[in-house]
Amino acid sequence: MSDLKPKELESAEFAFEVFKTDGTLDATLLGKFVYCCGLNPSVDRLKKSGMAEKEGQKKFKYEELLPIISELKKEVKDQGCYEDFIECLKLYDKNANGLMLSGELSHSLLTLGEKLTDDEVDELLTDCLGEEDDEGQIEYTPFLRRMCELDPPLKPKKKK
Repeated sequence: MSDLKPKELESAEFAFEVFKTDGTLDATLLGKFVYCCGLNPSVDRLKKSGMAEKEGQKKFKYEELLPIISELKKEVKDQGCYEDFIECLKLYDKNANGLMLSGELSHSLLTLGEKLTDDEVDELLTDCLGEEDDEGQIEYTPFLRRMCELDPPLKPKKKK
């Protein structure tokens, strides 16, 4: 029995249908699967949940994924939210005017917390970052709103 809501079960079933092969989900795709279910755990947490590094090492049946989603969902309250991110970026707002250097944002995304790759940062900035001013500064609040999906991204997501 699952403690997931009907809408969460529907998302999980849809994501499983998208990613499954031969009726199972390859464990290398666990991160993409749970992301489609509205969760964003760390890589370390995904590994603890059974994510594999090499294709074919492990496979999940749909029923095996539901407890994983349920457990990860319980941990969501420990993750940062939009307001937490605003407070973090205010540290870079030297004039307290809602602006920070775009280079500092890139550097932070590449080096702090669970580090992103150059390609991931480029994609995030392309999708969510507005224009920088003549001094290389950006408004970080609209960026965070787009990143946290409170506002639509600047560039529509590519369909696969």
